[in-house]
Amino acid sequence: MEKFGKSQSIKRVEDVRFLTGEGRYVDDISPEGALHAFAFRSPVAHGVIAELDVSEASAAEGVHLVVTCADLEAAGVKVEIPGAVVKNRDGSGAAAPVRPMLARDRVRFVGEPVAMVIADTYEQARDAAELIMFEVDELPAKMDLVRGGEALHAEAADNCAFDWGMGDEAATEAAFEAAARTVALDVEDNRIIVNSIEPRGCYAEWDGTRLHVAYNGQGVWVHKKNLVNAFGLDEDAVRVTNPDTGGAFGMKGMAYHEYFVISHATRVLGKPVRWMSERTEAMLTDNGGRDLTSLAELAFDADNKITAYRVTSKCNLGAYNSQFGQFIQTQLFSRVLMGVYDVQTTWLQVEGYYTNTVQVDAYRGAGRPEAIYVLERIMDRAARELGVDPLELRRINFIKPEQFPYAACTGETYDVGDFNKVLTRGALEADAAGFGARKAADAKRGQLRGQGLCYYIESILGDPSEGAKVNFLEDGTVEILVGTQSGGQGHETVYAKFLSDQTGIPADKIVVVQGDSDRIATGGGTGGSRSVTVQNNATLATVGKMIEDFTAFLADEMGVPAAEISFDDERFRAEGSNLTPTMLEVADMARAQGRDDLLTHHERATLEARSFPNGVHICEVVIDPETGIVTTDRYTVVDDFGNLINPLLAEGQVHGGVVQGIGQAVQERVVYDEDGQLLTASFMDYAMPRAQDVPFISFTSEPVPSTANIMGMKGCGEAGTVGALAAVSNAVQDALWEHGVRQADMPFTPHKVWELLQGEAIAAE
Repeated sequence: MEKFGKSQSIKRVEDVRFLTGEGRYVDDISPEGALHAFAFRSPVAHGVIAELDVSEASAAEGVHLVVTCADLEAAGVKVEIPGAVVKNRDGSGAAAPVRPMLARDRVRFVGEPVAMVIADTYEQARDAAELIMFEVDELPAKMDLVRGGEALHAEAADNCAFDWGMGDEAATEAAFEAAARTVALDVEDNRIIVNSIEPRGCYAEWDGTRLHVAYNGQGVWVHKKNLVNAFGLDEDAVRVTNPDTGGAFGMKGMAYHEYFVISHATRVLGKPVRWMSERTEAMLTDNGGRDLTSLAELAFDADNKITAYRVTSKCNLGAYNSQFGQFIQTQLFSRVLMGVYDVQTTWLQVEGYYTNTVQVDAYRGAGRPEAIYVLERIMDRAARELGVDPLELRRINFIKPEQFPYAACTGETYDVGDFNKVLTRGALEADAAGFGARKAADAKRGQLRGQGLCYYIESILGDPSEGAKVNFLEDGTVEILVGTQSGGQGHETVYAKFLSDQTGIPADKIVVVQGDSDRIATGGGTGGSRSVTVQNNATLATVGKMIEDFTAFLADEMGVPAAEISFDDERFRAEGSNLTPTMLEVADMARAQGRDDLLTHHERATLEARSFPNGVHICEVVIDPETGIVTTDRYTVVDDFGNLINPLLAEGQVHGGVVQGIGQAVQERVVYDEDGQLLTASFMDYAMPRAQDVPFISFTSEPVPSTANIMGMKGCGEAGTVGALAAVSNAVQDALWEHGVRQADMPFTPHKVWELLQGEAIAAE
């Protein structure tokens, strides 16, 4: 690891300012003279707009502007928020209805923005919104995932947006017909609200020629493109920035209504305008996560080897196509469809439905947690029905080390892996052999203990290309400009330390610059666990160019041919010269000679292939049958992340991801009533995991370095969540199994678990 990172556990340098209140979040910034915005939102889930009169609100005290969709269209704004669509199984395009920036003609979910009020103060804007005359001829709310019902969009008369498939349906059917045994399981994956610690917000400024929009997101370039297209501006006329971002998890990477409307308002008024979401507002309007049901089926031969896998899913898109909603449960789900198992005969069919709920998009893992959850739940069920130890069933079906590189059934090529080694280490770290004794001890106390495991793999997504720019400044510090955006992952620490390791420049002299479309020409943003791998790959390319340019310059200074000069990660050296300058010293020499061209270096690099982090999660839960309370008692993770740059930060990412998985598995769920009203719109009704709900999480690294990048790294940002859902759920199912419960679905709330146990007890009587 010496060449590509010291693998040292270094504390995050940015935490000092975050923990001392020195963070610079959107809500901390108020441009001089800024006006405040309040969004007037639909109180009903579905209906035709019969009246929208904003005249009284427009005349209210302090109000400068009230914006409706008609106003946007009259100003020439392209009001459609972009959203990607897939192809149906028959080759036709999926439904692509317009998702307007403000409701037009109809409202389709509670919380959909109808108008935006801009006033001197937030309170004035909110009070004025109560004066808006808004009448809706209500229509029945569509809440289920079946064809039919009141159509949300003319483009999908039966409310089915797409019917997508991948694989060989006929071959899979033939394999099932020839199978020695088959196993089937219905799997529900409940909707969650992301609940980032910092809600969404933005502000916009217009100086007459240029638009500047600052928002708390995951990158700036997609949003810049959206604004350019919406307003017909030149690219040079738009600047997008990201201040500090307090949690994002995929949800903040997408286009939202408010960013466009605030941008329009500042252009109309010529004054800065800011908007910040309140918590309930966020719960109503932020993209949701998960929300699908699947029928999973496995076919086995007589030796318990999987011969075919079939999944039929129905996913909830919400009221509109979000930015990537159609792709999440189709193409991204398929990336790891067969996980770590050697099976080539598969069929995945997915139907996507519009409902009168907020749209669904990426949430930590974006399709891969959903796929692994389905697969590992049915693997657990298969082990029970076949009478095989869960670890052994996985070992029988693992892709073997000698099979790599392995062409998976969905077109991915796994570069390396040693899944049995990782699984064996996981069983050891979890003390799997001692589970029986722990279970017996709990039984004496009237408690139910269960153990569950999940072996996951994920495919690193996002743009494989990235750039890195290094500037040597006059004060002796160095900037590295990056194309990703931190949402709490510790990028400032990782990138500075990595550049320091490659150049010898002290890390405390390196400043990481991110999230500014003016300063950084292009970038892929953060998502899909891409950041550290692609960004450090670009940094290596830039460092290589720096060494090349500095070496050529030093040939005259050191009096030796450039070919004889070497760099040892700290100093330049050459036989026959007593000069051994550092990077900073060479920069000073170049500046003294007017060689400003040597003070800035920029390169882009592209990863030739994706990496595939993988690992095993082993969880033990304890259930109190009297109350139904599920306690996550023990949690063990052994991950293959390849070479680690900073093990401490990797462990922190795993811990955070696992906690999000535990939250969804045990507590979190979105509940709408039959009329589309959100019943879980505050933390009084939506249960988030607390410290007492989370055990000590053991993390061990068992690396098999990737061959897909020179650093041997594999992404780690989403892995914790990918593995946690099935590990916790399988543990709960294990605890309930001997009490007759055969179908247990997330979230395992006390009431649900108690009812499951009571239902089986009554059935037994």
